[in-house]
Amino acid sequence: MPTSEHDAALILQSLETAAEMVGDLTPRVYARLFEQQPAMRAQFKRDTDDAIKGEMLARVFEAVIDFVGERRYAHRLIQCEVVTHDGYDVPRHVFATFFRVVAATIKEACGAAWSSDTNAAWERLLSDLDFYVAHPDQYATA
Repeated sequence: MPTSEHDAALILQSLETAAEMVGDLTPRVYARLFEQQPAMRAQFKRDTDDAIKGEMLARVFEAVIDFVGERRYAHRLIQCEVVTHDGYDVPRHVFATFFRVVAATIKEACGAAWSSDTNAAWERLLSDLDFYVAHPDQYATA
């Protein structure tokens, strides 16, 4: 189901607010990921300057922006990345946690600017994203 305009506006505003409050979220996102999924740290052992992590997070933000907007590609990109990450030995349940890690990091960065409406919008978004992560071989109506 497409994201409502109201939810999209709240999600986009939270991304902007987090960027304004913290700047680069990469260190925070991956610190949280490695805290929750310690085995994933080994996947990034060659990323000594965080360039790969930063690029991956930038793609996640681009995908979220497309997903809450026109959904030209994000839903298929997510499905493709699930399969690609299977090849990197990233268990699907671990891949699924990444969007929640990003959302929790954005919430923390937004501080008092994070409202219950923003939280509800993100929860609906995460629920929608979960479908594409859990079913990379099924085509849902975008």
